[in-house]
Amino acid sequence: MAGSQEDRPDLATEVFLTHRNLLFTVAYEMLGSAADAEDVLQETWLRWAAVDLDEVREQRAYLVRITTRQALTRLRTLGRRRESYVGTWLPEPLLTAPDVAEDVELADSVSMAMLLVLETLAPTERAVFVLREVFDLGYPEIAEAVGKSPVAVRQIAHRARAHVAARRPRGVASPAQTRGALAAFQHAVRTGDLQGLLDLLAPEVVLLGDGGGVKQAVPRPIVGADKVARVLATGLGRLAASTTLQPVQVNGHPALLLRLDGEIDTVLALRVEDGLITGLYAVRNPAKLSHLVRETTLSR
Repeated sequence: MAGSQEDRPDLATEVFLTHRNLLFTVAYEMLGSAADAEDVLQETWLRWAAVDLDEVREQRAYLVRITTRQALTRLRTLGRRRESYVGTWLPEPLLTAPDVAEDVELADSVSMAMLLVLETLAPTERAVFVLREVFDLGYPEIAEAVGKSPVAVRQIAHRARAHVAARRPRGVASPAQTRGALAAFQHAVRTGDLQGLLDLLAPEVVLLGDGGGVKQAVPRPIVGADKVARVLATGLGRLAASTTLQPVQVNGHPALLLRLDGEIDTVLALRVEDGLITGLYAVRNPAKLSHLVRETTLSR
């Protein structure tokens, strides 16, 4: 027997909260922005609250469909916004709990490196890839979410998978390897040890900085161990006494949180492959640092 009409808001809220972390993760992986993912969740809730729950057979699938459609709409708008972004655009970093790092596939999918690869996909390709490869949804379910036929979704998934495979990081370092590289890196930049930095950096390492036009950052990618080491040794090796470097988990991977006079100034995420640092991502845009005051729960 169906519940009374008065029961519906509570039931709708309960179901939404049950799946909230999953929905946030879907939106974040599609958008690379926690702030935009939160907006998508708000829009999802408004639509979910207006649904007749008696007509919904699979609540999780229904919520994922709403979230995906809202994220796709926002993603197309963001694409136009990012064309006028000042300097390099990087994903919004998240402070994550240790359990995210323990889920290797989830940690890989939300890493700064992977989110940048996903940025090179068309919106529908990104949605299909995320729903299929990360959340293991079936093709009919994805087809409902993106408004395509299952046959078309299979083709899109194949194309997106090949695109990502050609661009994703090659070797996945173990958590212990990454922590070791981070500790050595932290010591080298603190002491301005140029040779120590060079020993840690891969020959073709890339440094990216995102200041959003508000904070100073490298205006374009810096490539090569020698150039990157010199920039880091100069910029980070002369930190003020009021600056602290704190090891944290960002997007499921070890990173450094740089505080100036107690305030978060920069997040520096690392990509480690075969024991060497191949990517450095420095996020300084203040608008992207607000989610670092607390851990964000991600789930699949």
